[in-house]
Amino acid sequence: MATYDYVIVGGGTAGSVIASRLTEDPGVRVAVIEGGPSDMDRPEVLTLRRWLGLLGGELDYDYPTTEQPRGNSHIRHSRARVLGGCSSHNTLISFKPLPSDWDEWEEAGARGWNAETMDPYFGKLRNNIVAVDEKDRNAIARDFVEAATAALGVPRVEGFNKAPFTEGAGFFDLSYHPENNKRSSASVAYLHPHMKAGDRPNLDLFLETWAYRLELDGNRATGVHVRTADGTERLISAEREVLVCAGAVDTPRLLLHSGIGPARDLEALGIPVALDLPGVGENLLDHPESVIVWETDGPIPENSAMDSDAGLFVRRDETAPGPDLMFHFYQIPFTDNPERIGYEKPEHGVSMTPNIPKPHSRGRLFLTSADPAVKPALDFRYFTDEDDYDARTLVDGIRLAREVARAEPLAKWLKREVCPGPEVTSDEELSAYARQVAHTVYHPAGTCRMGAADDGLAVVDPELRVRGLAGIRIADASVFPTMPTVNPMLGVLMVGEKAADLLRSDGSSGKSPDTTPHSTTALGGVA
Repeated sequence: MATYDYVIVGGGTAGSVIASRLTEDPGVRVAVIEGGPSDMDRPEVLTLRRWLGLLGGELDYDYPTTEQPRGNSHIRHSRARVLGGCSSHNTLISFKPLPSDWDEWEEAGARGWNAETMDPYFGKLRNNIVAVDEKDRNAIARDFVEAATAALGVPRVEGFNKAPFTEGAGFFDLSYHPENNKRSSASVAYLHPHMKAGDRPNLDLFLETWAYRLELDGNRATGVHVRTADGTERLISAEREVLVCAGAVDTPRLLLHSGIGPARDLEALGIPVALDLPGVGENLLDHPESVIVWETDGPIPENSAMDSDAGLFVRRDETAPGPDLMFHFYQIPFTDNPERIGYEKPEHGVSMTPNIPKPHSRGRLFLTSADPAVKPALDFRYFTDEDDYDARTLVDGIRLAREVARAEPLAKWLKREVCPGPEVTSDEELSAYARQVAHTVYHPAGTCRMGAADDGLAVVDPELRVRGLAGIRIADASVFPTMPTVNPMLGVLMVGEKAADLLRSDGSSGKSPDTTPHSTTALGGVA
């Protein structure tokens, strides 16, 4: 048995931040449990433009979706099995959450998480957050930006993080090093310097080690049961706190297999109930999007940072605090789902993906077996909102995308619309197509949401402590009360920075860690 001050489950986006920050104090001993291998010296991981090759591979937990009667039942949710988590797996699009996103959290009961409080954490991030480099600005992506501003009357934005915005087209900010296309992931920015220098003897990384159950002593979390790559099982104990940073899928999964969750569901599976916490697994959020594909009149120039370097935001409702429709512009024909229903992939093409920044549908994650090795069920309940807002947003998106495609200078590149095709024009047809080929941009969140004391479905309090337990907090996208308008990675990094401050504050004040309900459960690795 090994004992540390803090045990962090998950060496991903938030876990990397917390581990680095806590071990700045040489007297604090920290263990990080990560289910995957190191990303050091792995060019297929560290090279940003190779992200697409990671999906569905050996470094992906690859979670299926339950049947979606109004959506696409074939969606696979990639979750990274490697140090750095999904920041080692994704496109590293880097948006500071909008002020309205943080303020919405506070309104939902996350006291102390408003924009004024959270904004300084953006400045603390160690990632190399820069605009797409000039050499990576593909000619067709440049023309997309010009066409979008001309067709829709939105401003051109240079630097989406410079000021809050409601609409605009432009190149994204990315967390990368343009000179060599290397990621500036959470692991690269927060852990690699210590791994290379060997300057943190108080930090131990347990790689390819799977956390499958929390150790509880009454109402206190005291450690984590893990299984190593060779099958050895051991207990890693925490004298102060366990931090669960395993993400919106594996954090609730770990809680549930530890007997923390809806009692009725746990009892039905024969899992002993340690704490009846009904909100675990509820409030499953995502950013669903659909796709329109055009064949181009010949090949596209090869330069790019990661093949989706520019985008567009639109605000249809002038009363909304931020954008209510987003588009990624892919410099590739993204036809995985359309091909399944009979469309053919063109040899050369581009795609626009209308995305729902603030979806109204909510889903649920739940277990189907008491065996921790069995993947949980993810029922996103896509397009089930009563007012049909989500589906209507995608229909509007397809129509706006067509306006952009008709505008110069983009129009000169495009030979024909492949999917859904110019003959698909009615709202009903567009909705059916958009929902059938909908996909995810891998933003699951909300399954252990933060909230006020009187919120019966809140899993953590505003100090990130699991309600009804001591010695445990959660810090990852699962605590999001609502979905940020923008890509959430920087939001998760900022959650990690704030979590580290909360922990250090409790430690320096001499508080007994977690005397009120808290929890931090992060599953670093999941079979």
